Amino acid sequence: MALYFNDCELDTEHHLFRRDGVEVALEPQVFDLLALFAARPGELLSRDQIIAEIWGGRIVSDAAVASRINAVRRAIGDDGQRQDMLKTVPRRGFRFVAKVFDAARPEPCSTTPQSVRITRSPDGARIAYATTGTGPPLLRAGHFLTHLQQDWHSPIWRPLLDRMGAGFTLTRYDQRGTGLSDPAPPALTLEAFVQDLCAVADAAGVTRFPIFAASQGVPVAIAVAARHPERVSALVLYGGYVQGRSVRGGAEGLRVAGAILEMIRQGWGVDGSAFAEAFATLYMPDATREQLQHLAGMQRASATADNAVALRRAIDAFDVSDLLGKVRAPTLVLHARQDAVHPVEQSLALAEGIKGADLRVLEGRNHVPLPHDPCWEEMMIATEDFLARNIGGGT
Repeated sequence: MALYFNDCELDTEHHLFRRDGVEVALEPQVFDLLALFAARPGELLSRDQIIAEIWGGRIVSDAAVASRINAVRRAIGDDGQRQDMLKTVPRRGFRFVAKVFDAARPEPCSTTPQSVRITRSPDGARIAYATTGTGPPLLRAGHFLTHLQQDWHSPIWRPLLDRMGAGFTLTRYDQRGTGLSDPAPPALTLEAFVQDLCAVADAAGVTRFPIFAASQGVPVAIAVAARHPERVSALVLYGGYVQGRSVRGGAEGLRVAGAILEMIRQGWGVDGSAFAEAFATLYMPDATREQLQHLAGMQRASATADNAVALRRAIDAFDVSDLLGKVRAPTLVLHARQDAVHPVEQSLALAEGIKGADLRVLEGRNHVPLPHDPCWEEMMIATEDFLARNIGGGT
């Protein structure tokens, strides 16, 4: 049985523990204790219960129990002060509070297990993609910071995948330079990203499809819809933009773009880094501690710091101003009013430039949609209602 929580994987069948995809050696009792906690998340386990399970009821000193507890915390990146995953309940015991996913019975689960496949873009770049769920086809455009396998166990992305997979056959992919896709692609141009999306659709056997796109996936989806109107049946665009940061804002835009690049250089994927914290809270100001930690782990898994900088430079230069008028697909534009990554004015420009586009401004501030944010449910309902009214075609 494989259990996943935060950036950790615990394979009890093969007695393996990995953190951030790297195998970590654990003493047998530490492994067994971690497996006990992970198998019973949310339960209060007393010291006597732990001794009965791990030591078979033998007499054990408080120091021995404390030593094993501390070793578990070190292994999972927790500690006795933060207690983000393993909490001490004074005079009562311990409670494992991380959200745990079972690979055999993912929770919450409304989709079949995913299968990751590989295709090639026309320039030879390797693109990893996965298809899950049931129903008519839906493509999710690739965007910054994804990893197909880790997203499947993510407290941020898994609820979105389950919700979409409940009504659609969802195909998604890691954009070039990230996740399981090519880490050293030949190009990072808008045209290359467009070709990647089309290559994934071809590999998945989908000829006509709606696209759900977020952030820099939005200009990619617009370019695909403008150039291939026969293939795109509808667009849902969340938190996107017409012009990238280095194009739209003049000297101020360049300054902000440079500041974000510096945050990436200095703190990419570094636990506890002030730069990493600033980057994460910029994208998810209302995130829980678990979600912020997950994003730091996702940074390490998804891309190197050099790749992240190169990608940000490329996507900050996107400009689809001349393509908006060519989009013929029904379009829904969604944006959080206080989004600090891309201003809501960019979605207003999208809705103005795409003929007949529906606009929904959400009262929130998270660029990355968070499942506990009321805006998340509003976004999902709006998306589902819009696609139900507008999608056509199929595989």
